[in-house]
Amino acid sequence: MSKDLSPATWCCGRFLFDFEKQTKPLVMGILNATPDSFSDGGQFRTPQDAIAQAALMIENEVDIIDIGGESTRPGAQPVSLQEELDRVLPVIEALKDCGVALSIDTYKAETMRQALLAGVDCVNDIWALRQEGALEAVSENLNCGVILMHMQRDPLTMQFNPEYQDVVSEVAAFLSERAEQLVTTGIDANRIAIDPGFGFGKSLEHNLAMLAQFEAFSNLGYPPLAGISRKSMLGKVTGRQTNERIPTSIAAAVLAADRGAKIVRVHDVPQTVDALKLWEAIQ
Repeated sequence: MSKDLSPATWCCGRFLFDFEKQTKPLVMGILNATPDSFSDGGQFRTPQDAIAQAALMIENEVDIIDIGGESTRPGAQPVSLQEELDRVLPVIEALKDCGVALSIDTYKAETMRQALLAGVDCVNDIWALRQEGALEAVSENLNCGVILMHMQRDPLTMQFNPEYQDVVSEVAAFLSERAEQLVTTGIDANRIAIDPGFGFGKSLEHNLAMLAQFEAFSNLGYPPLAGISRKSMLGKVTGRQTNERIPTSIAAAVLAADRGAKIVRVHDVPQTVDALKLWEAIQ
């Protein structure tokens, strides 16, 4: 395995994560304030339900809570700006002083702006700030973390026969180039994290190759995030339905950690935290 070249620290709004002291990956808990997300759509669609779920994550040692108001599952239909804001802003307002970092999962520039003003620490964007106004919205904030994800095409079409010559090298090249473009606009490199985008325009073979060679993303100079929790690739391997994929989700998080992941984005916080504690203990 090649040497991990990811940085020692990541600036995420009010939080500075030190990966030399933090010897296991950060756990990012998924909080979908949506009716149609692929795994937990509708479970936390009211602010009260979402806030209660966040409290459980905090109790179970989550590091970051990733709040989303629009599903980006394969085939998902976009929602209006106002609908997304109505879903996420009350949750952010309630959680802004909860003691853990907050992330907004969006590609809309105005949602980024309003979420940052409301108190989030990080922007997590499936489009890697390529949508109109998104780069400017993040550039206006001097401290927020940024997570850039790779996606082939868009959520409506990304799973229609995705093709690569070499998925790992192509995804790594995109993420490296995109991060460098942000740095040239004045965004500090230590604010940037990268996500290869498991399931976003990738076949099962592509996803397995990225997990097997995840260290390639650790060597780009930015902390890599692995978001594999409950995804269809796990169902294709095991034959299990979405709500039966907790064991393989935990296994995937540990495999990614072993290959240099600095952040794992998961639905099942307590189980993942416990598994990573064991992984950390044997390092």
